[in-house]
Amino acid sequence: MFPKMFPKVFRKISLSPGSTVEERRFSAASTATDDAGFSPCGRISRPSQSSPQLPTHTVKNFLATTLVVIALVVASLQALAQNSKGASATADLPPGSMQAKATTSCLECHEASIILQQRLNKAAWTKEVDKMTKWGAVVDPTDRDALIDYLSTNFSPDKPAYDPQRTSAVKNGSGKTK
Repeated sequence: MFPKMFPKVFRKISLSPGSTVEERRFSAASTATDDAGFSPCGRISRPSQSSPQLPTHTVKNFLATTLVVIALVVASLQALAQNSKGASATADLPPGSMQAKATTSCLECHEASIILQQRLNKAAWTKEVDKMTKWGAVVDPTDRDALIDYLSTNFSPDKPAYDPQRTSAVKNGSGKTK
């Protein structure tokens, strides 16, 4: 059965009547490497059939080009991040005794526009500050009431509506740009 399936291998194995099992195994193992289909490592271990190597300068050029592209992507992402943050985080919030605290507590997670567009009374601001504190906002317990007063004074329902800065052309009533 096996000689028919692997004729090249069994042709090379010496099967003399006086040979021992060890001799047959040794003979089979030594001839099996000549047949590339017998072992999955047969082609890899043979120096005459090694895979072609890329020239060293090609690999070096590829690596240099890759590093330059990565450096350009990182630089452009940094520039984009700096442009999107604006000039100053505290410039957006109205001045007051708690402006710095509101900046560190609120603008850690939110953009200033989220706070600027709110129009809440003192009770609603209290709920909001307590909720954000539970979600991880860092508000010193001694500053909590002062922060709520700052927010309810500057962003109360009686203040005019928030008018965001426009970055594109002004649209007329029909939705088309002027």
